[in-house]
Amino acid sequence: MIRSNFGNYFEDFSEGDIIYHSLSKTIFESDNNLFALLTMNHHPLHTNIDYASNTEFGKPVVVGTLVFSIVVGMTVPDISGKAIANLMYENVEHLAPVFINDTLYAKTKILSCKESKTKKDRGIVYIETVAYNQNGIDVLRFRRKVLIKRKECGLE
Repeated sequence: MIRSNFGNYFEDFSEGDIIYHSLSKTIFESDNNLFALLTMNHHPLHTNIDYASNTEFGKPVVVGTLVFSIVVGMTVPDISGKAIANLMYENVEHLAPVFINDTLYAKTKILSCKESKTKKDRGIVYIETVAYNQNGIDVLRFRRKVLIKRKECGLE
């Protein structure tokens, strides 16, 4: 049996590397509606075609935190699959609107890798992820720090 490689160890990351994530996701109307209901975001820009048609966007805009959540999830197999914890998120920037039936893709740049000063079995990887749509337009950018197991200390 061949084991799948879910996540990477601290040593697998190198500053300056760019990871093009293999997962992608088309946002369906049902995704947006369910997320709006679950999170109690009842703004008509996200759920009312008539209202949204009279805005600068001309149609409903996908809830921004849904876009963020999906993109974070798309990075898990490459970035945080072996993480101990996500330590922080910062600079979440919505660069362009996302609409129903847009497809999201993502890439992540490794900004820095620092070994833990107190625990030798882990390190902190600082990354920036950019999501873009099917037209190559950047729609989201954020940074985060992830606490990740070291290879020699992980269970294979």
